[in-house]
Amino acid sequence: MYKMYNTDIESNITRETTEFKKGNWINMVAPTDNEIKEICDNLNIQADFIRYALDFEEKARIDFEEDDNTTLFIIDVPIIEKVRHTNVKRKRKASKYIETEEFTTMPLGLIIVRDDYFITVSLKKNKIIEDLAKIKKGMYTYKKSRMLFQIFYKNASEFLRHLKQINKETEVAENVLQSSLQNKELLKMLSLEKSLVYFTTSLKSNELVMEKTLRGKILKLYDEDEDILEDAIIENKQAIEMSKIYSDILNGTMDAYASIISNNLNVVMKFLTSITIIIAIPTLISSYWGMNVRVPFQNHPLGFAIVFLISILLGLIAFFWLKRKNMID
Repeated sequence: MYKMYNTDIESNITRETTEFKKGNWINMVAPTDNEIKEICDNLNIQADFIRYALDFEEKARIDFEEDDNTTLFIIDVPIIEKVRHTNVKRKRKASKYIETEEFTTMPLGLIIVRDDYFITVSLKKNKIIEDLAKIKKGMYTYKKSRMLFQIFYKNASEFLRHLKQINKETEVAENVLQSSLQNKELLKMLSLEKSLVYFTTSLKSNELVMEKTLRGKILKLYDEDEDILEDAIIENKQAIEMSKIYSDILNGTMDAYASIISNNLNVVMKFLTSITIIIAIPTLISSYWGMNVRVPFQNHPLGFAIVFLISILLGLIAFFWLKRKNMID
């Protein structure tokens, strides 16, 4: 799927269009082979740059094609992806799918075709491009470098927004874990920790792309556009620092809860061991008096009560001794 937008030079109003003309912005989301061919034929460019951006494993970089005078910028953008987990029920032997949301990144291709067209290519819809498409005034499709830097800035801001959301979800998981240690919350924190690693890696790659662009060897920089790019770099650096801080906090929290879980297990095992020792004393005495041999009090009329009281007494002695040794809380 693709849509084209064009900004009228006189009114500076951006509208959707179906006509291929200079100054267009073409937004492509998961395009088919036929759509790629249509765009390439009308713009007289090769399909490689478009296909590069559709590779989910593609890293942030800059590429230039001299024959077509086409420049490709690939940056990583944050997205929230729905993941389906399978939960198998033993009784019915039927699988139940549970959907969870995970933070990750995907490549976004930004292609400047000569000084005529600006193309954005992505595998999925993302909030950055969707918000940009809603702007009717203040966006100029014929100013390619400004659009590029606006996307850089919006992308860094979107990373910051997602990082704040991750921090909130971490706090919620911590509050739940304080009252009850559940595997679900621990797995959630592990997922958030993985997301922060993805974010940090992507932000550093994006920083290299923006700094390389700032040096002015890729595009001609105008004063106003350069200010936007510098703001984008500052915003991106802030996102990198925030990602590192949240990652360190989350790592420390995970280590702390791992120690708590281990300590709780030790307490439980210590308690069970102590109870086993206490219970073993009456069992041992009853086993001894239950043998078919002569034993004390076997002919005494209160023999059972005496043996029972001895068992209770020895059990209490063991209990208080273990209590003194802090084996029982």
